[in-house]
Amino acid sequence: MPSHDSGRPGEILLVGGGHSHVIVLRELGLRPLAGARLTIVSIAARTPYSGMLPGYVAGHYDFDQVHIDLPRLAAFAGARFVADEVIGIDRGARLAHCRSGRSLPWDLLSINVGSTPRIDLGVTGAAHVVPVKPISGFNQRWLALLQRARLLAAAGSAAAQPLTIAVVGGGAAGVELLLAMQYRLQQEFATLRADPERLRWHLLTRDADILPTHSRTVRQQFRRVLAARGVQLHLAAAVDDAGAGWLQWQGTNGAGRLAADEVVWVTRAGGAPWLRDSGLAVDDDGFLCVGETLQVADEAHIFAAGDCASMIDHPREKAGVFAVRMGRPLAGNLRRAVAGGKLIHFRPQRRWLALISTGDRCAVASRGAFLAAGRWVWHWKDWIDRRFMRLFADLPGGSA
Repeated sequence: MPSHDSGRPGEILLVGGGHSHVIVLRELGLRPLAGARLTIVSIAARTPYSGMLPGYVAGHYDFDQVHIDLPRLAAFAGARFVADEVIGIDRGARLAHCRSGRSLPWDLLSINVGSTPRIDLGVTGAAHVVPVKPISGFNQRWLALLQRARLLAAAGSAAAQPLTIAVVGGGAAGVELLLAMQYRLQQEFATLRADPERLRWHLLTRDADILPTHSRTVRQQFRRVLAARGVQLHLAAAVDDAGAGWLQWQGTNGAGRLAADEVVWVTRAGGAPWLRDSGLAVDDDGFLCVGETLQVADEAHIFAAGDCASMIDHPREKAGVFAVRMGRPLAGNLRRAVAGGKLIHFRPQRRWLALISTGDRCAVASRGAFLAAGRWVWHWKDWIDRRFMRLFADLPGGSA
């Protein structure tokens, strides 16, 4: 790899600690990269694995079980870890500018920063909802809600008011998160011998049905689950405002308003604003446009993967399975770029296995028209997830 500045070695900069980059770090740790210096910059030292987050919320896993230790993984890869947040890049100077004011040089740049919530409620309305991303911010609000629910349950009949929770977003993430939250809070109420009927649940989506990218049988399955759990569905309801203790929406039958103690925002996200401001090619949602080599369009030295990237010739929905599968080809192409070799091509599968948990150690598996459900599916998912996390816990050589 020819250095941008012959006075220093080749610099590979990984921006973000997403699923693709943790795979890259592990791959480069197993086969060290000669001829380049590796740096990863991430605002979070512990990066969450999205596949296990609903299980964490439901109480099946603790915090450490669903997070990867980035500094430890970076050390295994021989990389420098920088605790900071990139907020812009200078393509000409090949510098990444961080929130702290520092700038990091690069000859090869790889971006894996996930997505950013799009809350179209204005500044005032947005302040009254809880976006699921970033996960660290959501976790703080979730722990506060958990404590609030415990106090309500402990108060018994003295606290007559119910606790109403609304989740905005009817995709897999929204449905799965609601069911996980509901299960956990009901378990807390049961422990304190409180009536779980004092917990009220609402799911709102602007679409005509939940899980719009899944098959009809999957949608039917989850409509039955939600109905059995007492969740009130609001379909074709586009939430357009929120305040302290309420939200409102516009729908096919006119406007609606709902009193809610907590509003969790799990709608479709977009690319981080700085990606659009960078001058790099982005799609209508602000995600970086990449080809099969995972290079950003018209940029030989910039790669992107995971949710922040949209494959030009292979559009797919945002799902963790693709971010994980991009990891190895991304690592391979960074290695080839350093050596001046021919890059490999990555083509995502057209159909993939979707595993959606229902909160209570049950799950639904689907791929195309195939569907299976039950406790065994959850245990299968649990085995897959734990196996993935062991890749980063049990590092060869016992990196500490």
